[in-house]
Amino acid sequence: MLGDRVQSDAKRDLYNDPTFPASDSSLFFNYSTPLAQFRGEISWLRPQEICSVPRLFSDNPQEVQVKQGVLGDCWFLCACAALQKSKYLLSKVIPPGQPSWTDEKYRGCFTCRIWQFGHWMEVTVDDRLPCLGGKLCFSQCQTEDVFWLPLLEKVYAKVHGSYEQLWAGQVADALVDLTGGLAERWALKDPGRKMEKERTGTVLEKTVFRRLMNLKEQCVISCSVLSSRQGTSELGEFHAFIVIDMLNLSKVSGKDIILLRIQNPWGRRCWKGPWREGGQGWSQLDPVVASELLSQIQEGEFWVEEEEFFKEFDEITTGFPITEEGQLQSLYTEKVLSHTQNLFGSWVKGQSAGGCRNNSSFPSNPKFWLKVCEQSEVCIALLQKHRKYSADWAGRVRTLTHVAKDSPSLAEGIQGKNYQAVGLHVWKVEKRRFNLPKTLSTPPVVGTVCHSYDREVHVRCDLSPGYYLVVPSTFLKNAEGHFLLRVFSTGRISLRNRRELRESHPSPALSR
Repeated sequence: MLGDRVQSDAKRDLYNDPTFPASDSSLFFNYSTPLAQFRGEISWLRPQEICSVPRLFSDNPQEVQVKQGVLGDCWFLCACAALQKSKYLLSKVIPPGQPSWTDEKYRGCFTCRIWQFGHWMEVTVDDRLPCLGGKLCFSQCQTEDVFWLPLLEKVYAKVHGSYEQLWAGQVADALVDLTGGLAERWALKDPGRKMEKERTGTVLEKTVFRRLMNLKEQCVISCSVLSSRQGTSELGEFHAFIVIDMLNLSKVSGKDIILLRIQNPWGRRCWKGPWREGGQGWSQLDPVVASELLSQIQEGEFWVEEEEFFKEFDEITTGFPITEEGQLQSLYTEKVLSHTQNLFGSWVKGQSAGGCRNNSSFPSNPKFWLKVCEQSEVCIALLQKHRKYSADWAGRVRTLTHVAKDSPSLAEGIQGKNYQAVGLHVWKVEKRRFNLPKTLSTPPVVGTVCHSYDREVHVRCDLSPGYYLVVPSTFLKNAEGHFLLRVFSTGRISLRNRRELRESHPSPALSR
C-alpha cells in the first residue's frame, strides 16, 4: 500500500494507482456506514476535470478554510488545520516541488507523508477524487479550485484501507498522524462521581483553557460535542469543531464578556445560541463593535460566549506545538522538549501480558529504565498498534453503545481499529538493585488515572535526576499487543529496555 512504484497509463500517460483504485473497494469497507447510500452514484474525476485551473494551495488565507463533505471525518479535518499553522509540518506532510496540473511534468500522482507507529511513511496516490454530480463529495477547501485537502484525505483513506474507515475517529489520533507529536484531551465538565471522573479524565479549568488559547496560532485547538443540548441541537452528536479565536471584550463593553470564535467543518452556520447572527447576546455590545465581529466570521463559523461554550461543548483536544526545527513544545510551560527517546515493545500472552496493578502478574509486564540526567519536564507516551476488528462497523457501534454511557469518547474510535485498555506508570528507584514486587506495590511517581481505550496515553511530570522504572500495561491479563514507548524531555535522558540493562548490569534482586 505504501511506497508504491508509480506506474503510468500508456494511453493517457497519467498515473492510476493499482493499490487504491478508483472503485468501490477504495470507497467502502463493508457498506455499513451512512456512506453506503451513495453506492453506485460516486464517480472519480481528476482536478482538471472538476475545474478549469486547479491549484494545490492558495496564497489567500481566506481560502484555506476546510469544508466537510458527506464523509463523517470531521476529526481528521480538524487535525488538518495543524498544517496551516506550521510551515515545517506542511512541508513534512506535503513535500514541496510536486508538479502542478499545468506543468509538463504532471503525471496525475500526488505524494505525502503520514506518521505511523514511529515512522514517517511516504504514500503515493493518483489524483482521481470521489465526486457526485461532477463536484467533490468529500472534503474540500472553501475555494473549490484548491486541492491539497481532498488529496491529503485520499492519502489518509489509503492508509486506513478505504474512505469508509475514516467514518468517525479521534482528533487526537489524526493530530499525531499529521505531526508525529502528542495531543492532549480534556473534559469540559466535572462528571461528579469518582468513577465517572476516572473514566472522563482531567477536567479543563478555565484558567488553563485561557492559557491554551494563547497558543492558538501555534497549534490546533479542537472542541467536541458528545451529546446534543439546546445550543448544539442542530450540530448533532460526536462532532468536532475548531476553536479559531478568543476575545476579551471587557474594555469595549464594560462587562465581563469573553467570546470564542468556532469553526464548524460542515461549512454552514447551525448555532442556535444567543450569540448567533441576530441573537440577543449582541445587544450587550455597541452596535459598531457587534457589526465588526459579525463581519469577521466566514461561512461555517460562529461566536459563542465562554460560559456558554463550557456548557454546550464536552471536550477539548489540543496538539502540542511543533517548532520550525521539528521539536515538540510543552503545552504547559512552552519549553522545547528537545530530547527524545523511542523504544518498541510487546505484551505477550503467558510472558509479558501481566494486566493492570490489580493482578499479581503485573510485575511481568514489559519494563523500561529511564535515566534522567538533569532536572527536566518529561512527557512519556504509550502508543499501541492497532488490531483489525472482526465485527462490522454497525456491530461495533452496537457493542460500544453500552460503553459510551460510561465513556462517550469511545464512540468516536470506530474507524476499523481495535485497541486495548492501556495504562502507564512510573516509579523512581534509588539504586539498580531493588526488590521489584515491593517497589511496584508503592505509589508511582506518576501514572495514568485509569486504563484507557485510547490509541495513545501519556503522562507529564517534572523529574529530578536519577533512575526511573517505566511500566506500560493493558487492563486485562494476557491481552496481547505491540506498542511504542516515546519519551520527550527538556533535559538529557536515556531509555533502555530493562532486559537489555539486566544483561549488561546483572541485578539478582530485580525479579519478576
